[in-house]
Amino acid sequence: MSYSAPLYRPPSEADSLILQLTHGCSHNQCVFCYMYKNKPYRVKTWQEMQAHIAWGKTIGIDAKRIFLADGNVLALSTETLLSLLQTLYQEFPQLERVSLYGGPRDILAKRPAELYALSAAGLKLVYLGVESGSARVLARMKKGVNPAEMIEAGGRVREAGIPLSCMLISGLGGSELWQEHALESARVINGINPEYLALLTLLVEANTPLYQKVNSGEFSLLAPEKILAETYLLLDSLTLSACTFRSNHPSNYFSLAGVLNRDKGLLLRQIRQVQAEDLRPEDWRAL
Repeated sequence: MSYSAPLYRPPSEADSLILQLTHGCSHNQCVFCYMYKNKPYRVKTWQEMQAHIAWGKTIGIDAKRIFLADGNVLALSTETLLSLLQTLYQEFPQLERVSLYGGPRDILAKRPAELYALSAAGLKLVYLGVESGSARVLARMKKGVNPAEMIEAGGRVREAGIPLSCMLISGLGGSELWQEHALESARVINGINPEYLALLTLLVEANTPLYQKVNSGEFSLLAPEKILAETYLLLDSLTLSACTFRSNHPSNYFSLAGVLNRDKGLLLRQIRQVQAEDLRPEDWRAL
């Protein structure tokens, strides 16, 4: 049973069994995202899903964690998701957690009662790509929602009792909006107060509309030292409680990890230490 490439999962799902129940992304309009640009969105039939789960048992019957791919599996009907969760917990006796990507528009399309039902059925983690809290950045990147809607989407997941992992992208505002990107992203994340927060750094791939904007000069990328300043401003503006923070993705110029806001002072000191160093361009990726 082969997967349709490309196949993506969050770094924290490295040891999870990946079951691919949809192909591509239900939104797939973000100008920075290259993940599914050449992969039309398609939902597998129930028979295909059942066959894929049966295959998954042959390689991971003792799986404790299962991640449902591709992008935005939460776009499936709640009835289908509930049936899937029931099947997974029946078929995998050691299963402790089922997780998936959830796009903000797909979350908002669910009634609160539906999200509560998914929580009760065993949906244990949703990954939400917030990307930015700036209205201008979200609009330019064609994320499909505004900051208020992003806060509402994250809040609905949390209110349903489903742990939430939010993602932000350093540099997504470019050189023009980097301060706004940092401050407004902090405002949105503060409004959600997720259990987990991951910070990635913008990488521009050739098959994205953003690549054309960079080439034309319409979008100016941030230098590593500005990424550092943006990260400092973001962290300094966060007011979270018991949020596990990670900035250790391969895209990042430097690695940071802690619990916010408990470790905020330590993280800011680490950034100031890097800022005080006289780094050459080639040194940044070695941090």
